[in-house]
Amino acid sequence: MRFSGLRVLKEGLTGNRGWTPHWRDPEPKADYDIIIIGGGGHGLSTAYYLAKEHGLTNVAVLEKGYLGGGNVGRNTTIVRANYFLDGNSQFYSHSLKLWEGLEEDLNYNVMHSQRGIINLFHSDGQRDAAARRGNMMLSQGDDAVLLGRDELRDMLLYLNYDNLRFPIYGGLYHPRGGTARHDAVAWGYARGADSRGVDLIQNCEVTGIDISDGRVTGVQTTRGAIRAKKVAMVVAGRSSQVAAMAGMHLPIESHVLQAFVTEGLKPCIDHVVTFGMGHFYISQSDKGGLVFGGDIDFYASYAARGNLPGVESVMEAGVALMPMIGKARVLRSWGGIMDMSPDGSPVIDKTHIDGLYLNCGWNYGGFKAVPGSGHVFAHLIATGQYHENATGFRLDRFRTGRGILDEEGKGSQHNLH
Repeated sequence: MRFSGLRVLKEGLTGNRGWTPHWRDPEPKADYDIIIIGGGGHGLSTAYYLAKEHGLTNVAVLEKGYLGGGNVGRNTTIVRANYFLDGNSQFYSHSLKLWEGLEEDLNYNVMHSQRGIINLFHSDGQRDAAARRGNMMLSQGDDAVLLGRDELRDMLLYLNYDNLRFPIYGGLYHPRGGTARHDAVAWGYARGADSRGVDLIQNCEVTGIDISDGRVTGVQTTRGAIRAKKVAMVVAGRSSQVAAMAGMHLPIESHVLQAFVTEGLKPCIDHVVTFGMGHFYISQSDKGGLVFGGDIDFYASYAARGNLPGVESVMEAGVALMPMIGKARVLRSWGGIMDMSPDGSPVIDKTHIDGLYLNCGWNYGGFKAVPGSGHVFAHLIATGQYHENATGFRLDRFRTGRGILDEEGKGSQHNLH
């Protein structure tokens, strides 16, 4: 079933009785060519591109809960390509291009809104760093505009420009950045993969990974054993736990990242805005709620909930930047489990076990990377070769020290990224 304006109009006039399920609910088969562990955005996009780009449809996505119930539905929905380092910059540029054609490709409204992102800076040093970042973005064919204080004030009247501790000097404007609806992205990819023959199996937790003579042979699940020639682990904050089933110890820590949304308000924030002197970012959803977040909770945890010090830190940064939001009532908050790598950049690689693949370490960049991650990971699984836009995401960089992608220059410390 394809979506169109005419179809929506017809269903609206006939009681919406003609809609069919977006995807099947199949029983798992005894064996597949490829099993993807994890039914979030990255796992679903990988399955979609395996089918669409490589014609591989004997594929199963195994999700322990329901599709879209993990990190892909627990984030602040930001889409951007404003990275600086070689390796990161090319990858996120590639991902943004996929975002821009995603709705047409999937025939599904993921509510991708290129409202623009403005990263504020508060010192001469930060201005210089923003200029370097902007030049790198332009070299990739992306967009970047360095705004002075007066230009910024014309666009963002509501900021506290004269805060004595954090005066605003200007901002780096990325017009093609923006937001998308997180769960709609999962649904769109799920629908696209299912329509091409991929089995999406919910409520199927993987409890073990079968390995024989150095090669993966399948997985054990709560719904029985399933054989496979290749297995891909795409489980975000649970990466260390799932990899341990294969005897692997990953350089990954899992931390909770809290996010918040206020009551619905009239339109007041047109862009995504980030604070340069505290980890704070904010946008306004189509329903009017202000969606914002900040730093991770600085201790390792697998609990998808936050703590009060984290709440206080985010609220303090928000009110320091834009005092007007102090009157808005917070409607709800949630927590996603971030898989933090030592250098703040992801891992997309083969493992030492033949047929076992790994996609993890997305830190704060997971949602914006969904199309690009699935596209390059599918390429690796299908061909055995690294995609040209993901050659720097090798796992062995943490063992050798070569090729480290430390985007923020903070060193190898997980909770700083």
